Amino acid sequence: MTPTSSPRPRVVWAKQWWESTCLIWQHRTASLSVAGNASVDQLPIGVLALQGDFREHLQVLQQLGEAAVAVKTPQQLEHIAGLIIPGGESSVIDKLSRLYGLFEPIRTAIRSGLPVYGTCAGLIMLADTVQDSIEGQQSFGGLDVVVRRNAFGSQTDSFETDLSIPELGEKPVHAVFIRAPVVESVGALARALSTLDDGRIVAVEQGNLLGTSFHPEITGDSRFHEYFVSRVRAAQ
Repeated sequence: MTPTSSPRPRVVWAKQWWESTCLIWQHRTASLSVAGNASVDQLPIGVLALQGDFREHLQVLQQLGEAAVAVKTPQQLEHIAGLIIPGGESSVIDKLSRLYGLFEPIRTAIRSGLPVYGTCAGLIMLADTVQDSIEGQQSFGGLDVVVRRNAFGSQTDSFETDLSIPELGEKPVHAVFIRAPVVESVGALARALSTLDDGRIVAVEQGNLLGTSFHPEITGDSRFHEYFVSRVRAAQ
């Protein structure tokens, strides 16, 4: 019998995810807006849409009945209640956010208390300290953690496992790790939400900030998004 948190290699996930998200999307933002069923007086939740699997996050928010918008400009940050930073390539997200004038506005928004959730590369972008980063790479920061990029190896080392996360209920969370980072250490301001059997930290939170090494947006389990949405609405 496989232990609850034993890694189960499954490269097919990595291939499908990578093939669908390696492009840099530059469509008009209006075409990627999701109305949802949220109250008209609620600001939408933004998904940073420079690179990575932002479409999958928009779809999850839509399924939850939340208004959502693909964020590509600094002006859009002024009209959202929360932000999701998707998985992809952290160094590319860093470069594009600076190219599009989003880097400093996002950093400022985080420091001002905007709820932000980062998955995989998004977690890297939220970390105060990043190990094994490429030369010149920067992060938005906000999470008092040290994160190491590509901690589990290459694309073919991607795997799936079940995690125990009490904050999300008794049912285990099925997690997909794709060239994932790991949290090497957690500072006094942050706390771990989940670890692998070997003790490596793969989910953290700090105030209005949430980060996971894995990709809840591609598993069909929306509990992490619901957890984040509850933070967003409580902060309004």
